[in-house]
Amino acid sequence: MNVDGSWKVTLATKMGSQAITLVMQTQAGKVSGQIESPMGNMGFIGEIIDNTLAWDMKISKPIPMKARYEITIDGDTLQGFAKLGLLGKAKVFGERTSTATPTNSSSVSKDIPSFITADTIDPDYTDPYIEADEWRNEPVRHRYVHGGFKGTDARFSLYFPPEERYQGRFFHNTYPLALTSDIGPFPIPFDVATGDLGFTLDSGAYYVQTNLGGADRTPMADPAMAAYRVNAATAKFSRQLAAQFYGDHRPYGYLFGGSGGSYQTIGSAENTRGIWDGFVPFVMACPNAIPSMFTVRLHALRILRKRNKFPAIMDAINPGGSGDPYAVLNEEEQAALREATRLGFPLRGWYSHATMTSGYFSHVAPLIPLMDPTYNDDFWSKPGYLGTAANVNLEQERFQFDTTVTRCIDGFLKQLQLAEVPERDFADAHLVVLNGAAEGNSIPIADIHGKTLSFQLAADQSALSRIQPGDQVRIDNAWALALQTYHRHQVPTADMVGWNQFRNASGQPLYPQRDILIGPLSAAGTAGSVPIGAIHGKMLVLEVLMDIDALPWQADWYRQQVKEQLGDDFHDQFALWYIDHAQHDDPKTPQAHAHSVSFRGALQQALRDLSLWVEQGIRPNETRYAIADSQVELPTSAAERGGVQAVVELRANGGARAEVSAGDTVTFSATVEVPPGAGSVIAIEWDFEGEGSYPTQHTLDTTVSSLQLTATHEYHRPGSYFPVIRVTSQREGNRETDYGRIQNIGRARVVVS
Repeated sequence: MNVDGSWKVTLATKMGSQAITLVMQTQAGKVSGQIESPMGNMGFIGEIIDNTLAWDMKISKPIPMKARYEITIDGDTLQGFAKLGLLGKAKVFGERTSTATPTNSSSVSKDIPSFITADTIDPDYTDPYIEADEWRNEPVRHRYVHGGFKGTDARFSLYFPPEERYQGRFFHNTYPLALTSDIGPFPIPFDVATGDLGFTLDSGAYYVQTNLGGADRTPMADPAMAAYRVNAATAKFSRQLAAQFYGDHRPYGYLFGGSGGSYQTIGSAENTRGIWDGFVPFVMACPNAIPSMFTVRLHALRILRKRNKFPAIMDAINPGGSGDPYAVLNEEEQAALREATRLGFPLRGWYSHATMTSGYFSHVAPLIPLMDPTYNDDFWSKPGYLGTAANVNLEQERFQFDTTVTRCIDGFLKQLQLAEVPERDFADAHLVVLNGAAEGNSIPIADIHGKTLSFQLAADQSALSRIQPGDQVRIDNAWALALQTYHRHQVPTADMVGWNQFRNASGQPLYPQRDILIGPLSAAGTAGSVPIGAIHGKMLVLEVLMDIDALPWQADWYRQQVKEQLGDDFHDQFALWYIDHAQHDDPKTPQAHAHSVSFRGALQQALRDLSLWVEQGIRPNETRYAIADSQVELPTSAAERGGVQAVVELRANGGARAEVSAGDTVTFSATVEVPPGAGSVIAIEWDFEGEGSYPTQHTLDTTVSSLQLTATHEYHRPGSYFPVIRVTSQREGNRETDYGRIQNIGRARVVVS
């Protein structure tokens, strides 16, 4: 068998195909070789046994794993397979491109950096170019520079203020689903994370955003590319341009990102030095969060909707309620609610139960069958899983529905139109292909619009592309039901406290554990590595207490990791703000406005306070809190709580609950306190009906940091009302500015008979 030479090879994995180059040479009965790929270069030593070339190697990207290759060669073609650890078996095939072996293979290869400093040369991003450089007047006057890096699909957009407004810094936004480098909405709703050019320029900064590599971000690409490499190369180049535009200097740089972008921000803090000076990850999660924070919600929704128990739960936890949401639940219902709560789901987050769905689960659901393909069968057949539990007849909730594909629709998300769909709910079910070129594939359904189904980018795009009109398909909810308790079989280390409910008294798991933890793999794929707390630069974390997508205690978990890594330097490098009455994104419905506030102003203030910390040594005032059973608890007074948000208490007729007759006048009293150093109150709004509209404005004669106020309102229709007062504070007490306006609310209950 002649293996010598260079080979153009395709590695076809479940996550997609990857083009690699094999360079091999026979020496002393062994095969010395090197794999050259977008992940970097890796050497190996193989041997030929029975006409099969085999070798073992350790791979660090996209995730750490052991790999074994076994290939056969016929002339100038090769084929075989690679066992890629948790990613399973991949087909290998290719052809020889040269019989000559380079005497120095490194001369035709490149070393991909895993840790980046200001002096690191990233071979993929050494040659930036500019294709647009122009002054624009909207939304504010700025110089727009757009370009990329030659030989790649990486693009960047930079927005520079006029020289008289520039103060020597830049704000850099990152988010995994950024499809363009231009500022603007992301392809999924996440408004609070969208960059704000007016705020950035008002803060004396220029704005940076990239497309994180664009089309180069294939599933088998180096995860560090999107996590921090493209961003780091752009940040470096932006400093060169800033020096040209404003004179020789080094701008301070601040990276921020929310949700999946928080993983990227943390990955950048841990895998770079000297690129950014500070970091603001917000609405962040721990490495084991995916998919557990979604699956535990789905389990509770299914159980508690059976007897419509959510209204009673909310009645108990709303102001003036009993405070005991478990009192009216049976044993199964209590267990489901307690399981979600002890994993960290905030009880107040159930207010939108009537319209609540699996949320972002569809973005990660396709990963589980790829990485853990036997889970569904095990769930329905083996002891220790809910599917075989003697006291739970889950089989009766399974269903299958056969139908036909009538139309295939290409687009950002692949869509299929079906001849018929079930009349029952089939959210999160799988589409199983029964015949045709994609026969045997089971693909998670992302969204349902009538008879049209759409599928996420993480789904098997190769299988979707092979489906044709006329193919027979089956809608099957077996995977959907099985995944609702997947978190029980994903128990991580004990420091991630939400999962400790699934351990016995000796610390051993109560349920069978899978061979793979999906969460850390997903986190590493987004952050470039599994977060461990080893940050390089100052970090101010912003977490919100009604977040059902990134459970609040997990910010404290990361705080502990940073403390362990940094030791005595911890307080000089890390701070944490908790924001009350806020969710993962801006409130979008009247109901959401009646229960929550936007944390946009707090995020803006976080960037400004981080700048002060880095540039002037003024450390932000942290939030003080406690963790009890995976729930975050805050002190009731502003002085004790600290942080940046006002504390608001509302009472009706002197209590949390008032019971009156129709036509009676209710007197409301509110106490408002802004934490020391956090500014003063600039706006107060009332919503006596609790509809989320806030039609009544309270006039403030002056700005103060604390106040008590009263108001009255008559209710003429019987019913239960939850009046709300919304308070806005601002660091400088500036009523005119649009920026740094930090909100909180107080709620009470009025029962009218």
